[in-house]
Amino acid sequence: MKKMKSNKLGTMPMNRLVLNLSLPMMISMLIQSMYNVVDSMFVAQISEEALAALSLAYPIQMLMLAVQVGSGVGMNAELSKRLGEDRKDLASETANNGVFLAFMHYAVFLALGLTAMRPFFEAQTDNALIIQNGVEYTMIISVFSIGKFLQFVYERTLQATGRTFYTMITQGTGAILNIALDPIMIFGLFGFPALGVYGAALATVIAQTVSALMAFTFNAKFNDDVDMKIKGFRPDWGVIRRIYSVGIPSMLMTSITSLVTFLLNNILLQFTATATAVYGVYIRLQGFAFMPVFGLNNGMIPIVSYNYGARNKQRMMSAIKICLIYALSLMLLGTILFQLFPTQLLALFSASPEMTAIGVSALRTISLSFVLAGFSIIMGTVFQALGNGILSLGVQAARQLIILVPVAYLLSLTGDVHSVWWAIVISEAVAVVFAAIAMRYMYKKKIQPMEERVELSREQFAQDQS
Repeated sequence: MKKMKSNKLGTMPMNRLVLNLSLPMMISMLIQSMYNVVDSMFVAQISEEALAALSLAYPIQMLMLAVQVGSGVGMNAELSKRLGEDRKDLASETANNGVFLAFMHYAVFLALGLTAMRPFFEAQTDNALIIQNGVEYTMIISVFSIGKFLQFVYERTLQATGRTFYTMITQGTGAILNIALDPIMIFGLFGFPALGVYGAALATVIAQTVSALMAFTFNAKFNDDVDMKIKGFRPDWGVIRRIYSVGIPSMLMTSITSLVTFLLNNILLQFTATATAVYGVYIRLQGFAFMPVFGLNNGMIPIVSYNYGARNKQRMMSAIKICLIYALSLMLLGTILFQLFPTQLLALFSASPEMTAIGVSALRTISLSFVLAGFSIIMGTVFQALGNGILSLGVQAARQLIILVPVAYLLSLTGDVHSVWWAIVISEAVAVVFAAIAMRYMYKKKIQPMEERVELSREQFAQDQS
């Protein structure tokens, strides 16, 4: 029975397998997008400065997410590959070293949270209220981030072993708890003191800690494909090196998002703080299109990695094609939503007339790039699953840093904030070309040789039989 569970990545019909692994993650990430939106909706009711503070805080959150996702992706790819090779001992060792790395990464952000938050905000604005709100929020989410780090590790372990249903429960529970706690802690309901932005941060870390405890429990009770034991554990630097070989490029990719957000915020601040608030609203709203695709990616990585380890080219290519179709369809739906209902979406954040005027243009323009982004994201995930994080980093850099920031700066010189949004569309178009070229390279280098090795094995078998 246990063998059947571990082998479904190599035997289940592909469309069913993709949905089986990805759909729970897509649903949970949609819920996460919803609570990010709800979080900002409540904060927007405090003031536009409070909303702007969360926009300026976003690079810190993305930097933290970069480390979490990067180590999770590296661990997931390594763990799935070992399962594909039927090496439970190495898979277990990978999972345990992933937990060790979670504690090490948390220690870094604990130090940053205690020392670097105020200088970070003072470098961007002299608005005292924005600085105060931003420091309160980011200090709490950094100092108490251990829950989120452990949540990522335990959820990725469940995911890599095909138990994504449990990750839907952990992420969904955390999101719902955050949504419930936000108004209570922000506005002081049911006798609780009104804590404002500080309360929004507390609600977030409480929900993350609960999710981490649930994910740990699910692994302990239901995941018999790996043995996650603390007793006698020693860090294995060989395993850690392999995790980082895939994970560090992924960390850098998401860190690029953090850096780009920081730079774009500063470009937009040259116009008005409202433009920065609009960009923060866009980042949260675009999760309705992007987060399901990221959930799809999370389901795709173990499938591709497992079948690459098992040398099954046909199943691997089938997974890539199916995931690409789903991703482009989701992004198209996101584009339609942003094109038809920009005013209604902005109204969720108590948008002023000035914010609405800037925001409608922003949402309609940027959403033209969604389908392009969907293709690049899927290709980058394929490169990660095949162990080539450098190409993934290149795609991400092309999408955001190399083209986006310079073009955004040049367009800002026109003095028209509406023209800045076109930089995102231009950068995504360039990234599609780069991703297509990179995929052709990976196919020739890693995927096509799999078929040749299979043919050689068949010929050798036939010779042995004769």
